[in-house]
Amino acid sequence: MIEGVKVKTLVKYPDDRGFFAEILRDDDGLLTRFGQASISKSYPGVIKAFHYHQFQEDLWFFPVGNAQVVLHDLRHDSPTYKKTNVFYMGEDNPVLLLIPIMVAHGYRVLGNLPAVIIYFTTQSYQPGNPDEHRIPWDDSSIGFDWSTQNR
Repeated sequence: MIEGVKVKTLVKYPDDRGFFAEILRDDDGLLTRFGQASISKSYPGVIKAFHYHQFQEDLWFFPVGNAQVVLHDLRHDSPTYKKTNVFYMGEDNPVLLLIPIMVAHGYRVLGNLPAVIIYFTTQSYQPGNPDEHRIPWDDSSIGFDWSTQNR
């Protein structure tokens, strides 16, 4: 696992009306501080990758749909420098994923339905000075194969 990445498995409490689940608590020890909560919807087959932040951590959760999430460690001083992790998140695996500073991240929507991501950050977005640094989804230095591997 990439150094500093944390995963929290969510617990659903179902009953005859539906279910209840806590997403994030202040005593989870995941975010060093709270900056912003956001939501985004992506359509089937969409790849949103890659980007990284120099100052903020991200905490990702997919409550609707399913996604293949890819992380790549860009931190030169990290014991997991240049390591790539893959996570399958969403309705079928309801987890929170903490993405450290300087770890590139992106995702691909899986299946035939849209995916919704809710994410929390340790900094608020600053339009005049965004902490958003882009890397192409097919960057050769990462070398990730986004195609489905038929087994």
